[in-house]
Amino acid sequence: MDLSINVEDYKLNVRATGIIIHNNKLLVHNSSKQDHYALMGGRIAIGESSKETVKREFKEEIGKEVEVTGYVGTVENFFTVDSQKYHEIMFIYQLEFVDEEDKKIEHTLKNIEGEEHLQYNWIDIDNLENEPLRPEGIISIIKNGKFPQHIIYKD
Repeated sequence: MDLSINVEDYKLNVRATGIIIHNNKLLVHNSSKQDHYALMGGRIAIGESSKETVKREFKEEIGKEVEVTGYVGTVENFFTVDSQKYHEIMFIYQLEFVDEEDKKIEHTLKNIEGEEHLQYNWIDIDNLENEPLRPEGIISIIKNGKFPQHIIYKD
């Protein structure tokens, strides 16, 4: 069971995400159902650590094994989607692919779980301010490069 619960008029999500950077490009995911990018990852399952979650999510979504190489920070994110208010706590890790061949990937990746609306793209770090990456506070964390950080972002 995922750590996602309804509390009053909010939905509380607890997520773990990862940052992989190759050739000054950041691996992100986007959905044809949305107009923005997000870091790869997902909701933490009850009894699962955030590190375990991010490794599991990468394996499930793109079939790649990753290792955690550092802790980037925590984001408390408040937002609304379709009239539903969210309070999200997101743990962000620095990651690297385990397989040496995977470290050479620069093309768009497809979701292997059958979620055809999802794809995984590389976006240029030097141009992050011009990309629709959510939550926007992540951009300053990545550009600053000083870890760990804790930010609170309300849109």
